[in-house]
Amino acid sequence: MESEAATRPQAVKTSTSAEQPAEKPQPTADPTADPTVDPTADPSRSAAGAKVVYLTFDDGPDPAWTPQILDLLASNGAKATFFELGQMVARHPELHDAVLAGGNAIGSHSYSHPQLTMISAAKRHREITGGPESKCFRPPYGAVNAQVRAEIKAAGMKPVLWDTDSLDWTKPGSGAIVANVLKTVHSGSVVLMHDAGGNRSETVAALEKLLPILTAKGYTFAALDC
Repeated sequence: MESEAATRPQAVKTSTSAEQPAEKPQPTADPTADPTVDPTADPSRSAAGAKVVYLTFDDGPDPAWTPQILDLLASNGAKATFFELGQMVARHPELHDAVLAGGNAIGSHSYSHPQLTMISAAKRHREITGGPESKCFRPPYGAVNAQVRAEIKAAGMKPVLWDTDSLDWTKPGSGAIVANVLKTVHSGSVVLMHDAGGNRSETVAALEKLLPILTAKGYTFAALDC
């Protein structure tokens, strides 16, 4: 367990190097707060009346999965938002750079993925301020209350949740992931997926199917204003 007196992690910038973290991050799963209650970051449409979907990927960057997702996005002319962990950016700064180089956006997902409503104020502050620099913050597990929301805003960020959960963290198979998205997706949807925190081969396979399906339905894919 991290000591209260532990050195506070600094906001991670592009091309920052640090020691490899000891623990593998856990995925944003089983959220404890209803993500539809707290709206996302007021995503703006790229054009009036356009059908836009905001794909988001949590817990990375990860060398096994993030590059594959970036390749699929690029080959389909899609942009997305990656909610990264500070410890993962420190471990793989070149992937953080690659996300940005592809025209995607970066959001913060904390430093090491604790449930912010269950830790001390001092630890929570370190976690909120220890992620990558961004205007957007996604609390791990979607767990947020009035205090956490206020602290996120005090750090100069806006809370960003989601309204369409792919449930990829349950590893139900790529077909089920696609079906989960298609059940609730609409123009302006913020879709939750993951590019780290475990084996994400099903997510990659689902994304390969999902992008052309949604494109055929008239959707485009944009990054959030982070």
